[in-house]
Amino acid sequence: MTNCNPLQIESPVLVLVGPTAIGKTALSFDIVREFDCEIISMDSMQVYRHMDIGTAKPTVEERKQVRHHLIDVVLPDEQYNAARFVSDCLQAIQVIASQGKIPLITGGTGLYLSSLINGLFEEVKVKDEVKEELQRQLTAHGLASLYKELCSVDPVSAARIHRNDKHRIIRGLEIYHSSGVPWSDQLRQQNKKESQVRFTRIFKIGLTCERTLLHQRIEQRSSVMLEQGLVEEAKGLRKMGYAPSLPSMGAIGYRHVNQLLDGQCDQAEMVDSLVRDTRRYAKRQMTWFRRHKTLHWYQRYQTEKIISDIKINLKLQ
Repeated sequence: MTNCNPLQIESPVLVLVGPTAIGKTALSFDIVREFDCEIISMDSMQVYRHMDIGTAKPTVEERKQVRHHLIDVVLPDEQYNAARFVSDCLQAIQVIASQGKIPLITGGTGLYLSSLINGLFEEVKVKDEVKEELQRQLTAHGLASLYKELCSVDPVSAARIHRNDKHRIIRGLEIYHSSGVPWSDQLRQQNKKESQVRFTRIFKIGLTCERTLLHQRIEQRSSVMLEQGLVEEAKGLRKMGYAPSLPSMGAIGYRHVNQLLDGQCDQAEMVDSLVRDTRRYAKRQMTWFRRHKTLHWYQRYQTEKIISDIKINLKLQ
C-alpha cells in the first residue's frame, strides 16, 4: 500500500519483541522504571476480554503500575486484525506522545509488527464459492486434508502455521484460491511497499536466549497457566456462549483445553501437546522476527546493555 505522504512520527518510540515466555513483561517493566513509558500490547490474543490466563495478560496490579493500551478491546467472538491493530496502535502512540511519554510497543505477533513498520497487506476479497468449497472439503475430508493442500500450494505459510490451526489454514487457502498468489508471496510483496507511517526515532529490541532455557521457561509457563485455572477459564468462556470453533478459542492453550473438555485427549496428553505446540509456536515467532533486519538483538539477561543502548539510540541522555 503506497502513500505519497506517510504519517511521520517524530517522538521516540520503543519496540520490544521476542518469543513467548522469554521474559518480555519483566524487561518491559525495567524499561518503564527507567523511562517514562506507557505500554502498547502487540499481542493478537490479549485484545480479547475474558481471556486472561491463556494469553498471559499483565495482572491487574501490573496494569495499575503502568497504563497498558490494546488489552481487552474486543469480545472473543469479534474480529480483530492487523489493519485494526495499526489504526489502534497509531492512535495510542499519539495519545502517549502528547503526554510527553514514550510508547513501548511490546508483544509477540510478528504480523502486527510488519504491518505497522512496513505497511498493511492488502486484503484479498474471498469469493463465496471458495469459502463454500473449503467448508465442503473440511466436512468431507477433515482438516488434515486442507493442511496437506496448503503444504502443496504454499509451503512457506504451511511451515509457520500449526497443522491444527483451522482458522489460518483455511485463510491461507482462501487467499490462494481467490487470488492465485500464495499468502507468503503476498506478505513478501508487502515488505517492498512504502509504509503509511515513518518513524524518525524508533528503537526495536529483539530478545533471545538459548533454546533449552526457552523450552524450560515454556514448560514452566504452561504449568503456571494450568495452576492459575486455564481449564476453568475455558469452561467459563464456553458457558458464556463462546464456541470452540471461534478463531480466538482455537489459539494455543484454549485449543488444547477445548480438546480435553470435548474428550479428545486426557489431561497428560493435553499438557504434552500444549508444551510441544507452544515450543513450535516460539520457533515460528523467532523465524518471523529474524526477517526484521532493523531489530537489535539481545540476550534476555542484558537489561543494563538494553537500557544503555536505548538512551544512546533515542538520544535520551
